[in-house]
Order: sequence, then structure tokens, then C-alpha cells
Amino acid sequence: MNSLKAKIIIPILLIGLLSACGSGSAGTPASSPTDEIVSVTEAPSNPQPATDTPPTDTAQPTEVPTEEPTLEPAPATVSFANDIVPILQSRCLNCHGGERIEEGLKVNTHADLMAGSDNGLVIIPGDASNSLFVELIVNNKMPKRGPKLTPPQVQLIIDWINQGALDN
Repeated sequence: MNSLKAKIIIPILLIGLLSACGSGSAGTPASSPTDEIVSVTEAPSNPQPATDTPPTDTAQPTEVPTEEPTLEPAPATVSFANDIVPILQSRCLNCHGGERIEEGLKVNTHADLMAGSDNGLVIIPGDASNSLFVELIVNNKMPKRGPKLTPPQVQLIIDWINQGALDN
């Protein structure tokens, strides 16, 4: 008889303890042990037949995007017109286009950007790691005013340069 009581009391205590410890929000009361007993002792609504083989997972693992940009080339081709121009227009054009041209760098067109600045070439096609443009945006030195580029925007620019900085 004591063995039967122990088999009933121990799970009730464990369930109560786990539900009290596992409660993530302080304002939400933990469920009562009797609620847990009912849910533990109820039969599953859709029981699975027992098999000797372990279930196989057909889902492909998802890759978690990294926040830090890498200097590795991207598998997909980055388009200057579709991917890079919108970034340049939103983050660079105020100081490097129109009436205002700081450091002699214009970003109005692909040819302007590739011509470089007063400091020489800022983009070395196929070599983002040695491109001044990448160095400045990765180190958050550019843009000087306004919001900095997001990691995905920086990654697009790195990928575009590593892919040859094409006017595509």
C-alpha cells in the first residue's frame, strides 16, 4: 500500500514543483497539481502505433542568419540596380551625390562609384576585404550622418563587390 501511495504522491509533487519552477511569467499563476494530473493521465487523442524503427525527420535544418557580415561570396548574384542602388540612395546620396560631394566620392551611378574618391579607388572588384568602401561601412565610419547600414545591407555590398562589382 505504501508503494502505491509513493507512486501517486511523487509524480504529483514533481509536477507541482516543475510547474512552479517552469512558470516563466511572474504574474501568471502556476497551474494546480490537479490540473497537471488530469493532463498526464488522459490518453492521447491520436495514439501512434508502436514501431521498432525510430521516426525520421524529413525537415531540412534551417540556417540561422548571422548578424556579422562575412567576406565570403554569396551564392546568388547581387544586382547593382536592384540591391545596391537603393542602399546608396538611402544612406550615401546626401553626402556623396547632388550638390554635396564629400571627399570627391559620387555614388549617383555605377561609373561614379567605381571612379573612386579623392583617396583613390574605394571599390576593388572581386576583393571586398581590400576595398576602402567596405572598411568604412563595416567599421561604422560611414555614413557619418544618419542611420548606419544594417548587417544585411553591409553583407549585400560585400557580396556585390566579391562578385566583381558588376553594373547589373
